[in-house]
Amino acid sequence: MSWLAIAPGRVNLIGEHTDYNGLPVFPMAIDRDVRIEFAVADGPVVRLDSALARFDPFTFQLKRPIEAAGQGHWSNYVRAAAKGLLEHGVRLERGIEGIVTGNVPIASGLSSSSALVVASALALLKANGVEVARDAGPAPTISRLELAALMARAERFVGLEGGGMDQAACLHGVAGHALRIEFEPLRVTPVAVPEGWRWVVVSSLVRAEKSGTARDAYNERARQCREALELVRGAFANDRPATTTDDRPGAVALGYDDLVADADMEVLLRRARSVLAPVLFRRFRHVVTEGRRVALAEVAMRDGDMRAFGDLMVESHKSLRGDYEVSTPELNAIVEVALKAGAAGARLTGAGFGGCAVVLCGDTAVGPVMKELVARFYEPRLGRAPTHDEMFAPKPSGSARVQIADSSGGGL
Repeated sequence: MSWLAIAPGRVNLIGEHTDYNGLPVFPMAIDRDVRIEFAVADGPVVRLDSALARFDPFTFQLKRPIEAAGQGHWSNYVRAAAKGLLEHGVRLERGIEGIVTGNVPIASGLSSSSALVVASALALLKANGVEVARDAGPAPTISRLELAALMARAERFVGLEGGGMDQAACLHGVAGHALRIEFEPLRVTPVAVPEGWRWVVVSSLVRAEKSGTARDAYNERARQCREALELVRGAFANDRPATTTDDRPGAVALGYDDLVADADMEVLLRRARSVLAPVLFRRFRHVVTEGRRVALAEVAMRDGDMRAFGDLMVESHKSLRGDYEVSTPELNAIVEVALKAGAAGARLTGAGFGGCAVVLCGDTAVGPVMKELVARFYEPRLGRAPTHDEMFAPKPSGSARVQIADSSGGGL
């Protein structure tokens, strides 16, 4: 029997570079996915090929330790899933043989890599009789929350210090809903997208290779955020009692979540500026203000206030451009064109350094906005209209699953 593991990509609506800092994010799963059509192998081996010629077939054994392939090789995402499951104590006595397909644009900030990780994990769990359930249950089961957290840790095998947004969005997507995803502990809350809100994903035509050239810049920002937090903790050390949250005497339990929830933002930023070097201050300011924007954006969506949500998207982009320095001239141009054409909001989505922007429009504005993006962004650069992978209007969609290969529904 052949099976199909299906894992959607995601577009992050707001809350960028906050997940690895323990702050909420607000993405949605989209109606584009990565698929692994597979049969259960006779032994503990993985043999996969790709429908794309640029990705060569590979084979590896399901035994510890899982060895990495060369840097940037696509098999490392499958190996990451296997390694994470093995280290979690899952007995992988049978592997998978099959082919990978999909329509999530690659290196576009839409989480094609995490979708592959999740699809690989679901396929391996299915091959070994482990049920994936909404909630924790008796063995052999694993909950979706547990699997999302596990795969977030596992994906760091590829060398990226990412957070847990992508895997959680992939495993918890709900049709017609965005997702507020919180961390430490992981929690996912669906929020209905109001009728008439439309999203457009717009490629900057610059690849965002997080396994390649952008990886060092991404990891550098994660380290800068940790350094900034430690310094600000010191500035606040006299404001609250010591705790025993770690092994250091007198350590202060103060994370980005505490700062965003408790501190007066003006006071917080004034104090942070006094102890941080300019670059660290800019990184810090983006993280804490973006955390606040996520909370306000959720309220705006629940209230059906498109203008307020769009304004928060624009503020987010400005912060990502100026304070976090992950935008590009192409992404900035997309945002400018979209807003002038009547979009309610626009911002880069994903890690930045290329990839895509996401644009929010009403029903009546989406056509004119897309038309202007063709005329003022794509045709001057390409001499043609964009492909369906370069600009499209995704729908908020359901979660990752496994189903019989010739079936169109159901699944784990």
